[in-house]
Amino acid sequence: MSEFDPFGRQVFDGGAYRVSESAESMAVIDPATEQTVGDVAVCGETEVAAVTDRAGAAQAEWAQLAPLARASHLHDVADSIESAGFEDAAELMTREHGKPYPDSEGELANVAGVFRYYAELARDDQGTVPGTTQPESFQFSRYFPYGVTVHIVPSNFPVLLTAWTVAASLAAGNAAIVKPSEETPLSTLRFVDHFRGLPSGLVSCLTGRGETAQALIRSPKIDAVAFTGGVETGRKVSTACADQLMPCVIEAGGNDPMIVSENAPLEVATVGSTTAAFHLSGQVCTSSERFYVHEAVHDAFVDGLVEMARELRVGNGLERSEIGPLVTEEARDRVTRLVDDAVEKGATVACGGRVPPEQVTGWFYEPTVLTDVTPEMDVVREEAFGPIAPVRSVESFDEALTEANRSEFGLGASVFTTDLEEAMRAYETLEAGMVWINNPMIDNDAIPFGGWHNSGIGRELGREGLNAFRQTKMGVIDWDPTVQDWWYPYPEGWFYNTESRRF
Repeated sequence: MSEFDPFGRQVFDGGAYRVSESAESMAVIDPATEQTVGDVAVCGETEVAAVTDRAGAAQAEWAQLAPLARASHLHDVADSIESAGFEDAAELMTREHGKPYPDSEGELANVAGVFRYYAELARDDQGTVPGTTQPESFQFSRYFPYGVTVHIVPSNFPVLLTAWTVAASLAAGNAAIVKPSEETPLSTLRFVDHFRGLPSGLVSCLTGRGETAQALIRSPKIDAVAFTGGVETGRKVSTACADQLMPCVIEAGGNDPMIVSENAPLEVATVGSTTAAFHLSGQVCTSSERFYVHEAVHDAFVDGLVEMARELRVGNGLERSEIGPLVTEEARDRVTRLVDDAVEKGATVACGGRVPPEQVTGWFYEPTVLTDVTPEMDVVREEAFGPIAPVRSVESFDEALTEANRSEFGLGASVFTTDLEEAMRAYETLEAGMVWINNPMIDNDAIPFGGWHNSGIGRELGREGLNAFRQTKMGVIDWDPTVQDWWYPYPEGWFYNTESRRF
């Protein structure tokens, strides 16, 4: 079997790496150095067709395995992940994404647990046995896999978010084909080597651009799709799936609000908000991107946030830094546009707001705090996906809740408060799929992850994440066969009497 080669133009097919059949390639660029760190193939429809055929054959056998056997295989995957060590994989992830090395290691450290969780959850099938509609009849339902699933992965967590949906899909009895991000395909492609021990063809990985993803979705052999990415691309994926009458899970990002109450534990709120705004240079779908701070603590909070932001080290993720580059030059241009628009409309740059003068190479941007922010600014209305913390002063907690819900997005929302009534009201009121009180951005393999409004359709993680990749089948078994009174032929008294106009 061939080994992973970042410059090998490889795909993962049949349980091993091979050189792609496609003649077209794309370079993978280190956003900190602008150097090429890999070269991957742009897979076309012919390769897609061959891989989907093999996936279908593998899935037919995989679905026949007992849940205990599938669980054992998934535990083997987890064992492989844990025994491999993270250093080399984390270095590669940092080189292609730009995230600080500790964040790359942290991502990889959370992956094995996802497979163990779904390995055991899959054994708890939890079909239903409702009350019967008639005597001597056993009426029930069970879950069955869809077949072959496609997983379209984003750039920011190229391994963990692959694991979230692939583990659930495999546990449900499906085969999985992974289409990595264009910006960070190497980490995903390297990761799928842990699936070598599964039946040949059960997990595949095809690199490419949007056309590759569309070819997969259009394939008649594909039965469900999981996508994580931006809203516009999410709409295209959802539309393509709708054309096929095919189920999909769409996680389409957010523009998450952060509320800092007058009852907030201010020191905790300052440190937590710094992380929530600037973690991975703000390139997290659940980053806090709009801050609503009570006027009583506004100035103190901004002072603390600015002080911390100025202390964050900007640089190559393989050096001592908290703030790496944006993943692409286009991503940095977007951040620049949003900050410039805010300033033109009256915002004040409390810190940052520029490309670091010492970083002449790479797509860096300083962690930026904006004040005097108003609702019409693009930075408030759009998903920034960058190191920007726009802060607005509010007069009351109710105003904060109202402004927080003034968005087309609804992925997550965060609140810092020590007031239980505020905490409970925030959870009940905020229109988001996740609400964090005093602990932003945390996730849990056992709790569904997903958004409201334009932030997505369906859920990842938890039992709902498993159910996203399986369908129900109703069963009725009459153990004492009896001719039912509603079967043909109908009794004479059942027919309509045209003379009396009654039955």
